[in-house]
Amino acid sequence: MTTTFPDVTISTDRLVLRAFEEEDVTALAEMMNDEHITAWTSVPHPYTHADAEAWATRQAHAERTGGRGIVFAVTEFLTQRLVGIVHLQNTNWHTRTTEVGYVTAPWARGEGYASESVLAVAQWLFRDQHFERLELRTAADNTASQQVAQKIGCISEGVLRNAWIVRTQATDGSWVETRTDLIVWSLVPEDLDDTDGYDGYDGYDVQGSGAGRSGDEDQYAYGRRADVGGYAVGADWH
Repeated sequence: MTTTFPDVTISTDRLVLRAFEEEDVTALAEMMNDEHITAWTSVPHPYTHADAEAWATRQAHAERTGGRGIVFAVTEFLTQRLVGIVHLQNTNWHTRTTEVGYVTAPWARGEGYASESVLAVAQWLFRDQHFERLELRTAADNTASQQVAQKIGCISEGVLRNAWIVRTQATDGSWVETRTDLIVWSLVPEDLDDTDGYDGYDGYDVQGSGAGRSGDEDQYAYGRRADVGGYAVGADWH
């Protein structure tokens, strides 16, 4: 049974989704220190250069080689600058299901990059990797992330009460943790029928070694929702 994703690059008209590289470290550290990302995700704060280096050079790659999922650095096609992350995680190879998380850099919001990149990954996941379900969880008050889910055709399935912790900033600048509900969304292959050609997006190009299925490691079952880097809940702001 295949239990790792191939090492691929996915391209859309505007974006290139690829593996993280050491050259991404500085932009990654800047992006992850954004106050909105601090509020809605479980990333360390402050997010140091060492945190970014560990993620870009080791942890993100270990997600794929360890069978847990795959991490894409989302970059602009024309400028090659880092504009976000799409992360498939908690992958169950027996049921062919996985969960997606995403963040968008503050300098790239309002361009529709989150929905474009997540949709491209979903199409690749269903059509090339033959998965049957993509799950997304958004904090109850994170309306921007919920808009992304709706825009790509996800169906809201229910609420997990008190299931997540978010952070709010106090008047003294410190961050305080509070509990929140999570809204569960899903996307299955037949849902993509209504999103083909969405916003001029016509599909994806896959490049790189191992563009087909690969690997024969033992099946990986669901584990913790939050991975070692903490990119656990979709977070996008406009």
